[in-house]
Amino acid sequence: MSLPAPIISVQGLGTRFGKHWVHRNLDFQVQSGEIVGLVGGSGSGKTTLLRQMIGLLQPDEGSVRVFGSPLFGQGRLAHRALRRRFGVLFQQGALFSAFTVFENIAFPLRELRLLDKELIAELVYLKLAQVELHRHHGQLMPAELSGGMIKRVALARALALEPELLFLDEPTAGLDPDRSARFIALIRELRSRLGLTVVLVTHDLDTLEALATRVAVLAERRVIAEGPIEQVIDADHPFIGNFFEPLRRRRKASVQSA
Repeated sequence: MSLPAPIISVQGLGTRFGKHWVHRNLDFQVQSGEIVGLVGGSGSGKTTLLRQMIGLLQPDEGSVRVFGSPLFGQGRLAHRALRRRFGVLFQQGALFSAFTVFENIAFPLRELRLLDKELIAELVYLKLAQVELHRHHGQLMPAELSGGMIKRVALARALALEPELLFLDEPTAGLDPDRSARFIALIRELRSRLGLTVVLVTHDLDTLEALATRVAVLAERRVIAEGPIEQVIDADHPFIGNFFEPLRRRRKASVQSA
């Protein structure tokens, strides 16, 4: 039985900065409902690949298709319509510092130019509730927020247009273990409740183990291994061996103490 068409299909991707190739002949797919974790060493091109999948950087070779449509080379209106179907949580939140929390979440809704003020306000407060924040938080400025709250506000903004696909760039970076665990639980709950497909870039093993249904490892300009984390951690490659060693030790200790 054949698989349904992937939500994301990257084929033959090549990315060059000057004479240096970051990606070459890279293939990568994401199926509906997956949470795919992208990992790789410094300079492996994982953030570059993320930027290409959200349409911020056009590759030098190959193609990127999202929801079956080419992400590049379409008309402006078609491109905007496609981008409304996914949301992005950037690593540092990327909130507008001069806007209140309410205005940050309302921004993509106002860009539609289709909704009146009352409906926008209703949707903003709904998104605040979805990320477990209260109405009064809407009046705060980004400078008044903790790191965990910035992540939640940025997530609320990423979900403003009811996306089907969510990109997360280092979603727990900068959070202490308790806030990180709570944010992971929130993402899992939202993914289940909203039926999201998720792609995350992370270097944090706890985040990867808790969230990802599949892992893709970037090295040597391409995806060198992919599959469930239990399968990938035993792949025979120096980077994989070093990166996943703490997780393998932890799992071995857990089995021995059981």
